Formats: sequence, structure tokens, C-alpha cells
Amino acid sequence: MLQPFYKSSDLLECGCDEAGRGCLAGPVVAAAVILKPDFRNDLLNDSKQLSERQRLDLRPVIEQNAIAYGVSFIDNRTIDDINILNASFKAMETAVKGLNVRPELLLIDGNRFRTTLTIPFVCIVKGDAKMMSIAAASILAKTYRDDYMAKIDADFPQYKWRKNKGYPTSEHRQAISQYGISPYHRKSFSLLPESTLF
Repeated sequence: MLQPFYKSSDLLECGCDEAGRGCLAGPVVAAAVILKPDFRNDLLNDSKQLSERQRLDLRPVIEQNAIAYGVSFIDNRTIDDINILNASFKAMETAVKGLNVRPELLLIDGNRFRTTLTIPFVCIVKGDAKMMSIAAASILAKTYRDDYMAKIDADFPQYKWRKNKGYPTSEHRQAISQYGISPYHRKSFSLLPESTLF
């Protein structure tokens, strides 16, 4: 059972999570969500535990029942420049900055976070399976990123991003081996075993 609050309903708690950290192509996407204190939904869970249809059904429910939410995209070139961990931190920070309400506590999925924000935060390992607001953020981050990968798939159908979303499937790696890389691939990642592409 997901917890609605880390501390109390009197605090504006904001769940933060990202999607696409382990992908070979595309952006890392983060979401920040402040849910209404009385919001409950039996289906809400870590996005990885839900089907694509369930995630898409939940997205408008989350958006309509959020006090505020923000979504941020950090592109593959920035990921190559500052590394994926820092890009994930930057994505979450940017998502929080996009909120039209200032949260009083950030609930970060994972075990570490660096930020220039002055808002207190707590890191929660597997937070997307424990806290409602982090689960909501995981669903927004995942669905917005999947939509983006489906969109750029139209220009580069050989990589099957609509299907694999940029993750390192054998089919994706085989396409990289056959066609080379696209402008959306992360050059700092091991795109192929002992890659000699660059």
C-alpha cells in the first residue's frame, strides 16, 4: 500500500522521479508532482509495475488531481556533457522549478540527489513503490518520455524506438551495428559491446 505522506498532510510534499536513465538514446525525463492531500487511487503504483495502458489511463487522473506538476527533458547531448547521473539530478531540479507552487519537502526516488534548490529533500530507495507522489511522478516521466520516443521513431524507424523506447535491447543494438548512430544516441554510453563506433 503506497503511503500518501512522508511526514504529514500539512506539508506540501513533492514526489520526484525520472525515466530513461538506462537508455542508449533519447532524453532523460523527470517529473515533480504535488498531489492533493485527499487524493487516493487503488491503481496508482510504480510505473514499472503497470501496463502501458494503465499508465496512460492514470496520467490525466494524476494531472487533474495534482496541486501542481512539472515535467522536464534533458537531451542526449547534455547527458554526454555532464553524465547521466548529473543529467538525472538536473532533470528533477528543472521539473521542480517548473511547478507553479513551491513545495516544502522534496521526496526523491533513489539514494542520492544534488541540487541548487534550497528546498529540503529526502531520498527514498524504491520510493516509487512506497510513496504516492513519487509513483505519480514516475508515471508522468515514463509516459511523457515514451510519447517522445514514439515521435522521433517516425524519423528513425530502423531503431524501433516506438517498441524499445531507446533501451538496450538486442534488436536496438543490432540496428546500431547495422545503421550506425542517430543524432539522438548517447555517445558516452556503451552502445555496442567494446564499441568501435567512435
